[in-house]
Amino acid sequence: MKILTWNVQWFCGLDDVVDVDRVIRHAQAWCDADVLCLQEVAIDYAGLTGNAGFDQVARVRALLPGFAVFFGAAVDERGRDGQRQRFGNLVATRLQVEQVQHHALPWPADGGVRSMPRMCTSVTVSAPFGPVRIMTTHLEFYSKRQRMAQAHALVDLHRQACGHAAQPPLDDESGGPFQNKRHTASAVLCGDFNFETVDEEYRVLQAAGPHDTTRLVDAWTVAHAGDAHAPTFRVFDRRYGPEPISCDFFYLSEDLAPRVRQLMVDEKTQLSDHQPVVLELG
Repeated sequence: MKILTWNVQWFCGLDDVVDVDRVIRHAQAWCDADVLCLQEVAIDYAGLTGNAGFDQVARVRALLPGFAVFFGAAVDERGRDGQRQRFGNLVATRLQVEQVQHHALPWPADGGVRSMPRMCTSVTVSAPFGPVRIMTTHLEFYSKRQRMAQAHALVDLHRQACGHAAQPPLDDESGGPFQNKRHTASAVLCGDFNFETVDEEYRVLQAAGPHDTTRLVDAWTVAHAGDAHAPTFRVFDRRYGPEPISCDFFYLSEDLAPRVRQLMVDEKTQLSDHQPVVLELG
């Protein structure tokens, strides 16, 4: 099973051209992913660079026949022109989907600092080796206070899901919304976290709680033990800092660590200001 994560910057390349088709074509040609987790997907944001004033989710859906596409809007608001605008994360998969959840992440006040709401989309799929909860997110860039709160919330969401797997709710096969869910402690968390490996948030996501049965670990350290992370941001575009950094990660539950086959970064494409990353589990 191959999972790709990519902050596609509303499908705007470093040439300032917005083109959903070329991004999806490149992603599939590069790794032929079973699951695509994309951040910064826009619907009707004409004010963004290159003009993202159309439904990008609909275009992705048209380009990926045979894939189920799920969009979680972190921002859903009235634009300056009066039109509804949405901005968030997208998960597309050709695997069987068991359930989908959209979680709003904390957005504590941090006066005088630019920020926007953030969220996490969780899609439980049937992998060849069993159910896996795929979670994708995009954390705050400017506010460390908000980013730290969001990191703690992601850990709590994972622990909550593990709790349901260990202690399932009352059995219910009524066919209604209380019917049995496909709970699993096996999880992959990916996205643009807007922190580096030296930051506290990086450690927070891997911290083991007193009752944890499976904590999250950085998949890079499993696939490339002892090697420095390949850069995923500011590789070609230095507007946000002088040096390339790694801030797009895959975390996974410890039970999946033996299944890691490879983790790769495409360090050549300039179709976004971030580089795509793919994780293969066997």
